[in-house]
Amino acid sequence: MLTTLMAAVLSTASAQETIELGKLTDDDITVVQKVLYPKEGRSEIGVHLGLMPFDAFLVTPNAQFSFDLHKSDRFSYGLLVGGGYGLQNVTSRTLGSPTYGVIPYAYRYLASALVGFQAAPIYAKMNLNGAKVIHFDVYFAGRGGVTLERSIVPDGSFAVAPTLSPGLGTRFFLGPKSALRVELRDDVLLEYRALTDKWAIKQNAGVTVGITMFSKQEARP
Repeated sequence: MLTTLMAAVLSTASAQETIELGKLTDDDITVVQKVLYPKEGRSEIGVHLGLMPFDAFLVTPNAQFSFDLHKSDRFSYGLLVGGGYGLQNVTSRTLGSPTYGVIPYAYRYLASALVGFQAAPIYAKMNLNGAKVIHFDVYFAGRGGVTLERSIVPDGSFAVAPTLSPGLGTRFFLGPKSALRVELRDDVLLEYRALTDKWAIKQNAGVTVGITMFSKQEARP
């Protein structure tokens, strides 16, 4: 009986002496996620096929070659070089037919060379139908350079246009050495057009899909 009484008294005293530590905030919680496919210190080389389908008069299939050097898992800088050819779409061909006899004053994409950076703040993984876990990242790209285009009007004048190129993309890692990369890019050109003797702003928005290969991963301490 005495033992039971002492235990009750000690339990009450302990409860009364509980220290209030305060509320737990979001900043106090850190989620640790293992990056299965790190990019830091590795180079990445890729070949991409693309399409620029949004021009009013031209549809432009193209190919792009990329080289990126990853300074960290979240930041890299690199080079993007591409080439293609603008094909007249239905609207353009209709205007140029004998019925209308009008050739749109459009410039077709021929080539481009861009340098810039990628910032990849998101690394995540998803369960694919319960059978496989896919690791991927999401990145924002900022690039600049030049684009070569040529008028579809018979005079065929060329334009070498300064270009700004923001982009949004994702890598789906196929393994430690390769990834499937999808990117939406919008090249904004400042283009001098000889036929009208004026400057014009043009957008070459398109999507590319490609395979990239990574250099050997360095051992981490």
